[in-house]
Amino acid sequence: MTHIAPLNPVEFIGLVEPLLEKQDVSGLLIMLRSRWSSDQIKSILSSSHADARKVATLALGLVGARCCIPSLIQQLHDVDPMANEMAEHALWSIWFRCGSEDANGLLTRGAAAMDRREYEQAEALIESAIEADPTFAEAYNQRAIVHYLQERFEPSIADCKEAIHRMPCHFGAWAGMGHCHAHLGQLPDAIRCYRKAMEINPHLKCLDVAVQEMQGHVDGKWGK
Repeated sequence: MTHIAPLNPVEFIGLVEPLLEKQDVSGLLIMLRSRWSSDQIKSILSSSHADARKVATLALGLVGARCCIPSLIQQLHDVDPMANEMAEHALWSIWFRCGSEDANGLLTRGAAAMDRREYEQAEALIESAIEADPTFAEAYNQRAIVHYLQERFEPSIADCKEAIHRMPCHFGAWAGMGHCHAHLGQLPDAIRCYRKAMEINPHLKCLDVAVQEMQGHVDGKWGK
């Protein structure tokens, strides 16, 4: 096994922070890609230096690879809400980069079309991304969102399951599947999905409220 030399957290911050303060994103990208591997930056996440962990999390959002996902999932359990929010953002960024180069580009275009509410175009682009890389979990998740926005809840659930099969820690897909079950009136299934999402990312407070409300309905109807 290749040994990864740990980075000095203070030295890392000293090099990165000036670029952050200047908002020099291109310069930061160049530095991150040329000086360190994703594994080296990831090593800082186990540091006791809270600020260094946050800077490393931000850096992984820009250049992190699939290998960083388990460590960032752990960061979701940080007691610091900012650390959690940064880890969540980094995970979404990495998930969008987990496909082949062609698939990543197609998915980015599909997501942009979805933002413009051009759902037919979005679905076509995302399906092309899936064809380019059938292992691409985020492509299935984004197609699930396209289905959801058009109230096609059963196909959305199917795509959420495909995303989770490829990326079991995808709390977004778990939550999305919960939303679909809720719309279909399948409250026990919605609760199960929401709880799984919160198990992965415990700071999803909106889901906690939804679970409490749904559980009240379930208990009142079936007497559990």
